[in-house]
Amino acid sequence: MPRHFLTGAELSPDELLALVDRAIELKADPLGSNVLDRRSVALIFEKPSTRTRVSFETGVVELGGHPLVLRRDELQLSRGESVRDTAYVLSRHVAAIGIRTGPDALVEELAEHSSVPVVNMLTAGHHPCQALADLMTLKEAFGRLEGLKLAYVGDGNNVARSLAILGSLVGVEVAVAAPPGYQLSGGVPATLTSDPDEAASGADALYADVWVSMGDEDTAAERRAALAPYRLDDALLDRAAPDAIALHCLPAHPGEEITEAVLYGPRQRIWQQAENRRHAQKALLELLVH
Repeated sequence: MPRHFLTGAELSPDELLALVDRAIELKADPLGSNVLDRRSVALIFEKPSTRTRVSFETGVVELGGHPLVLRRDELQLSRGESVRDTAYVLSRHVAAIGIRTGPDALVEELAEHSSVPVVNMLTAGHHPCQALADLMTLKEAFGRLEGLKLAYVGDGNNVARSLAILGSLVGVEVAVAAPPGYQLSGGVPATLTSDPDEAASGADALYADVWVSMGDEDTAAERRAALAPYRLDDALLDRAAPDAIALHCLPAHPGEEITEAVLYGPRQRIWQQAENRRHAQKALLELLVH
């Protein structure tokens, strides 16, 4: 049976810690693995992407493989072919399947019928590959994960959920500060509050994401008004631990969820975090593909 990576909860704590360490090794030696030599990985993009597409494509190449980039309008999925049939066909050609889409149920169905590993590159409910890179960035910054506190401020979305799930596996305390109506639900392993100062207090890292995600454009004004008190700025960073860092999964909108001074300033690890997507995903593919 193939191993899939849909939420991050599929990994044991030891596996996740080893994966982060392996990602750091691969960052130091980008061509140090050829696990995908003469093999292909299907990368299905139903949503626009910069970091996910670039990091997966280049990562697969560095592992010796061929990234087969597929958009929905290039597949028979757009003409009614079932997810099940798509999984059957792709499984007979590629070593793994990554998909960036909306419904979690679609990825779960793809995994149910695939005979090769399926990787969730983003869904409405989860963004576990982003969380892998985030943990790697924390490990680089602090030399450990156990006992760290990460405060996420803003919309309790898929990124916040993945941070909570994967962080809890390795001893990272995750606090999510969000206004009423925007908070995480579903029993996630995180401290939930409406007070960004409370979440930031003593935190080793502060994390922001866009206030208006893909699909939220119709409520953009309402969202900006509700989330305005949750901006990541120097004042909020001053509430955190003395050596706290700022993180953001990007794309960023300076002046909204994060100030320009923080986004481009000395207290952030955001661009390092973006690079780490590639290395963390390579370590993940090594684990999943045999």
